[in-house]
Amino acid sequence: MTDTSAAERNKQQVIDGFRQFAAGNIEVLRTLLREDFVEHSPGNPSGRDAFIEYIATAPVAGARLDLKRVVADGDHVVVHYHMTPPGGGRGLAVADIWRLVDGQIVEHWDVVQPVPEPEQTPNGMF
Repeated sequence: MTDTSAAERNKQQVIDGFRQFAAGNIEVLRTLLREDFVEHSPGNPSGRDAFIEYIATAPVAGARLDLKRVVADGDHVVVHYHMTPPGGGRGLAVADIWRLVDGQIVEHWDVVQPVPEPEQTPNGMF
């Protein structure tokens, strides 16, 4: 298997999981995340079960997630999306970075930024 095919397989795995999660299926994380999953975002717990318990009550679980782009490089997949909370508002621009091993996510990093007023970003956020 080439690095390109591994990257494409990882990319598809993350896209499929993202779409299921965005549709409200939090349980998809049980198959996507490895049990010893490591979280790098401040305040978010590591470990599959602790992370799932946390994320089930986090704002992302009830938000609309609009996927904008996905980039894969070897065992890393980056997902860039617009997260809009229930009730609307401008929401957040999010970039999640996932590292996969043997088809499961083993690490996560993210960058989260409030979407500013349109006049502040004449070229758009996405």
